[in-house]
Amino acid sequence: MAIRTRKPTGAVPWPLILLEGGEKAGKSWACAELSASERVGQTYWIDLGEGAADEYGAIPGARYLVVEHDGTWASILGQVVEIRAEAARAKEAGEPPVVLVIDSMTAEWDLLKDWATNRAKGSNSNKARLQRDPNAEINISMNYWNDANTRHRRLMTILMTFPGIVVMTARGKDVAALDASGKPIEGSKDYKVEGHKNLAYDASVWVRLSREQPPIVVGARSVHAGIKPGVDKPQPMHDFTLERLIFDALKCDPAAAHVRDMTEVKAGSESPDLDNLSDAAKRLLSEAEDAANIEALRLVWGAINPLLKSGEITPAEAEFVNQRIQQLSQQLATEPNGEAA
Repeated sequence: MAIRTRKPTGAVPWPLILLEGGEKAGKSWACAELSASERVGQTYWIDLGEGAADEYGAIPGARYLVVEHDGTWASILGQVVEIRAEAARAKEAGEPPVVLVIDSMTAEWDLLKDWATNRAKGSNSNKARLQRDPNAEINISMNYWNDANTRHRRLMTILMTFPGIVVMTARGKDVAALDASGKPIEGSKDYKVEGHKNLAYDASVWVRLSREQPPIVVGARSVHAGIKPGVDKPQPMHDFTLERLIFDALKCDPAAAHVRDMTEVKAGSESPDLDNLSDAAKRLLSEAEDAANIEALRLVWGAINPLLKSGEITPAEAEFVNQRIQQLSQQLATEPNGEAA
């Protein structure tokens, strides 16, 4: 297979901003203020559990539209998909960038956690537990959390490839620090962003607002922002507005900005390393699959070591073929005329 490459563009991608902080720190206000900027186009505001969208429409110059939904995941995600399509249209037409505000991502993850809990309540084991004790703790098994994570990841993929500006708000606060066993450490606090654990990782810019301190740019995936992870401390931004952050600090140019180039990773369901096996290993596997009895499997197994010594198969391939032979041997052993290998 030939090496396929391209040169990096160096262009600043559309920002995905996480705006977090304590209660009444100005997160929603900053979003409404951005909509008044002449450098942005239509702003769409999805209110999830905050209720600020209507009142903040009175902020001078604010010109956003409140997105209506019925509170269900399908309705919320469907609106995000439609807004992304409108943002792509505006970009293609050369119009100022569309802005999407989601207020808040804390409520988004709470919704998915509740969905996982509601589904878990319907399992046979939890039904029996609740019949015995209506106040019993619900066991939410990993498959329900996996489904919740999948839903969240689908939303984040849309936001990370949004052809415009996205601002996500979230709640943040100090919580008790925990030791390795999960017990609180007396007198110690950690700061926590309330939302999915990967929310800050996925954002391209992370800003913390406070009622007492100047806004702080905690981190930014940017060549121009001047914050080196592990070297520079989070930077206060005394003249903070989202407009200054996006266009002046991050140097986002709507004419050159692009969506993040994210190739979806596809897990597939093929056998391990099957595509990379040598011809000799593939031949052994084929002969093993065609074996009609235990004796035929023994013949295939006996061919592994000679091929390994000659270098026609690798140790990893030998182990892989051997494991498959063992599986087939167990299957044949359960048949009427079968015997253990």
